[in-house]
Amino acid sequence: MAEPQHQGQARKDEHPLLASRPPVTDPITYLTIVEYNLSEDNLPLLHQVLQDKELTESIGWDLIHLLLPLLPASEECLQDIATKGNPRECVLKVTEALRLLEFEEPHEETDEEEDGAEGSGQRAKVSDVGLGESSTSPAFQQTILPPLPVLKFEILLDLLATLHRRVKTKYPSRFLSTSLQAVLVAYNRANTHIEELTLSAIKFVKTLSGTKRPHLPSRRSSGNLLRTQTNQSEPDPEAQKETPTSEEIELVNRLLQSFLTHILEDYVLSLTSDDDVPGLSWASRLMEKYDPQRIPNKPNYQKYADRFADDEDLTGRAAILGQVVALTQDLGLEYEELLQTVMDAEVEKRGVPGTEDEPPATAEDIPLSRTGSLLLIAARNAKRELYASVKDDESSSIPIFPGHATILSNFIGQLGPQTVGLEPEALLDVVLAIGLIALEKNNIGEPRDDESFAQYLQTMSLISANTPSPSLRGHAHYLTSTILRSHPHDLVRLTFIRDTLEHCPYENLKASAVSWLKGETLEANAPGRHHDDDESETNIFATPVAISTVAPYLWPDLIKQYASAEEADLTDTWIQFRQELGFYVAALNFYYLLLQAEFLHGPLGVKDLEIDEHYLAPLKSTAARFQADLGRGGDKLGIDGDEEALEQARADVGLLEKVVEWVEGGMKKL
Repeated sequence: MAEPQHQGQARKDEHPLLASRPPVTDPITYLTIVEYNLSEDNLPLLHQVLQDKELTESIGWDLIHLLLPLLPASEECLQDIATKGNPRECVLKVTEALRLLEFEEPHEETDEEEDGAEGSGQRAKVSDVGLGESSTSPAFQQTILPPLPVLKFEILLDLLATLHRRVKTKYPSRFLSTSLQAVLVAYNRANTHIEELTLSAIKFVKTLSGTKRPHLPSRRSSGNLLRTQTNQSEPDPEAQKETPTSEEIELVNRLLQSFLTHILEDYVLSLTSDDDVPGLSWASRLMEKYDPQRIPNKPNYQKYADRFADDEDLTGRAAILGQVVALTQDLGLEYEELLQTVMDAEVEKRGVPGTEDEPPATAEDIPLSRTGSLLLIAARNAKRELYASVKDDESSSIPIFPGHATILSNFIGQLGPQTVGLEPEALLDVVLAIGLIALEKNNIGEPRDDESFAQYLQTMSLISANTPSPSLRGHAHYLTSTILRSHPHDLVRLTFIRDTLEHCPYENLKASAVSWLKGETLEANAPGRHHDDDESETNIFATPVAISTVAPYLWPDLIKQYASAEEADLTDTWIQFRQELGFYVAALNFYYLLLQAEFLHGPLGVKDLEIDEHYLAPLKSTAARFQADLGRGGDKLGIDGDEEALEQARADVGLLEKVVEWVEGGMKKL
């Protein structure tokens, strides 16, 4: 029995990876032999070879790109290189690998892929739910691999953490700056598995900064987070005797702070939802706490607070955000500096994708991400508002004027007014949450002038008109209405309402303007209000001036628009009618209120309002033509017999006809 064992051992010794080791060959020749013989089966032999620190120091950095495609089996060899290779050369190779990392692999099926099609298909499916494994230990063989690029990113960051701790130089920031830029380049390319990649980035910063805070466990079944570094790191062969200065240490810390703000920006803005959960839904969670009566009383409705407590994806979002917030505080990132970054009116300087900035000379040269800074401010304020246990040791809320107004101008509509409300929903949620906190604290402040007041309301109202998220639309409308009511001068409020009715292209926003007008009218004309001797002048909404000022835009002349429309143009007329229906109904309802409320007739000159011929009659006759065509199947309206569409169209036209009927009844009584 002894002889076959001996022969087997001899054969193993003859393997080229072992037999050709220097000094048998020179390192460059040996590197070629390794490349030629490298396979997953030979990785244990390579691991044995890499225990020779001199050899690993001379060739290790050139093996990194060869070993990455063989992950996870090659992880142990990569760790050997990180602990024993030349750390400076290895840092360059790892950052190069990060820059070249592609998260969407080309799908050209090879014979090998076909053989493993079932496995790779399973990997793709399981990766969608965030499972994965990255250990060669037999204990983890049953878990399922994440996609190879995700695994590469995680391992490369692990290697970088080891390498940076080994490099002993007077200027560590020069190495770190290059590495962090490469990590961001790779991170920005990813559009799936963002949670895992973010956790890796957070862990990387913790390791480099020496923070003792425990790592957040991943939800996936992964050996990655159980990985422990068993290899003893070798000293830097090119170590410099001079230690970094205090300025250099500050520079390194600033690089980590800046990196975290950019990671946070990319992470939060990547969050999407099919169920109206924009980002962290801070605005909705705050409103639930501030005004519980607004919570919908519907069967099976789940509050946002409960969703973030019960849903695994949402608790994961909150946990990652909490980790970043805590880590930035550990790194000494001050609230005041975040605020200064957010309020800076200068356009944020962005690096050109794929290029590398020169290493910074001072900490002041390193910008924080403006959006990341805004997220950190919102997180700290929202946390204080939502959780009673949080001590109020930070600065107070940001006032609406000038603070929140500046935030709106710095973050919303950056590509032009037509894009207001189309920003990432997670960003809109943050902006609205900060405004809601200010309102709750009655922290309105003073607008610089009437123009800046109107600009704030215009931007906020456009968010309420344009964002696809129902919850965000509601919060933006609430902010617009409340801030409008806060202005002490009635003429300024009337001017904004009139301008919205006259110039706004969004019918839903004009319908909101009708509700603002209604609120102003009822409040100004409450019994005894405008007869109050204490008031030096009468509120303009308690006079005929307000109604007569807005009447041309509230009940415009529709004769040309509808009464003269040819039968052939009925489809176009129908499209326009459907778009404006909500505004028509709101305007008619307001007119009906004026007719019914007899105490308004005298003060507002209701009897002098004429809307019948130029507004009511064209609407009534056009509605009748629509109903006639709907009775024939809706052919001329472009509905063509679609029963569901016909039913909805009849209901829409019927609603308008009913409101017109009420108004006509009220006019007869008048």
